[in-house]
Amino acid sequence: MKRVFWMSIGITIGVIAVRRLSDAKNTLGPAGLNQAVSTAADALQNFADAFRDGMNEREGDLRTALGMDTGDTVAATMTAVRR
Repeated sequence: MKRVFWMSIGITIGVIAVRRLSDAKNTLGPAGLNQAVSTAADALQNFADAFRDGMNEREGDLRTALGMDTGDTVAATMTAVRR
């Protein structure tokens, strides 16, 4: 009975080890690297979008506070100045 118990413990540890090694191999392979880069790119894009939204909101607040609220954005103003 004691041998059966230790044999089942050994098999369980072996199965867990094999699963962890296969997961590690998958994350280190090309597909895992592709997924990591994709996740990082998505996070960077979300940060840039949030930054632009905050910047546009702050620009509107400043334009209102300075009495320059004509509805133009910086891009429209710069385009008008170039012409």
